[in-house]
Amino acid sequence: MTASTDRIAHTFARLATEGRAALIPYIAAGDPTPAATVPLMHALVAAGADVVELGVPFSDPMADGPTIQRAAERAIAQGVGLSHVLELVRAFRESDQTTPVVLMGYANPIERMGQAAFAERAQAAGVDGVLVVDYPPEEVDVFSGQLAAHGISPIFLLAPTSTDDRIAAIARIARGYVYYVSLKGVTGAATIDTTDVARRVEAIRKHVKIPVGVGFGIRDSESARQVAQVADAVVIGSKLIDTIDQAVQGVAPEDVAATAAAAGGAWLQSIRQAIDTVERKSVTA
Repeated sequence: MTASTDRIAHTFARLATEGRAALIPYIAAGDPTPAATVPLMHALVAAGADVVELGVPFSDPMADGPTIQRAAERAIAQGVGLSHVLELVRAFRESDQTTPVVLMGYANPIERMGQAAFAERAQAAGVDGVLVVDYPPEEVDVFSGQLAAHGISPIFLLAPTSTDDRIAAIARIARGYVYYVSLKGVTGAATIDTTDVARRVEAIRKHVKIPVGVGFGIRDSESARQVAQVADAVVIGSKLIDTIDQAVQGVAPEDVAATAAAAGGAWLQSIRQAIDTVERKSVTA
């Protein structure tokens, strides 16, 4: 096992020992500006992020709601693509060798780069995990093998509609953690039903022996706290991106990076404080 894979495993092992849920913020690489991304990542870690999910901007993000779509559009308009995202991860790694970084995106940019080339470059940059929304588990044996050979965890989505057979299929190839999408629909679309989430996470754990994170619909401290009671990780994106976007409106270009980092960090810290009040009901071994 390589050092990059160890970052995810070590983080969840530490949190399990502490009886705490992981906090995984999602931001779009290049938003609000490319220069703001790395300072923002560091600010999120300082505020309590355990893993950072970095979105790879794509022109047709089918699983993402309006907030993340707009973030991707802003990043693309500034020339940010997959190669640039890898350079941002490399820059982050210059001063943070501990925090896991997971890339989340779509197949097209990876196919354009080439799966083998992507895996090699992602490892060199310091990527720990990759979640490709539109790579079904039935079709990624080769890609998952390439990632594993470079110490990168293939991470998969599960949905309320996932059957036991599909959960079992994903359990066989997923590494790092799995990401349960708590809503039918796109990111940021509705509020979360935490009672239903608890039932689904319990069902997923019958097949999946790695940590289970929950995202989509977590928009405030209370929903994050409720999810932290039953899941190993709380994944939160749309509300964080909205908060940062509102903070930088009208700000001078030279102040955008600092403003984004301050606003994102302050908001995420409130989520961290909320989930740390939780007495965990269940922790993955």
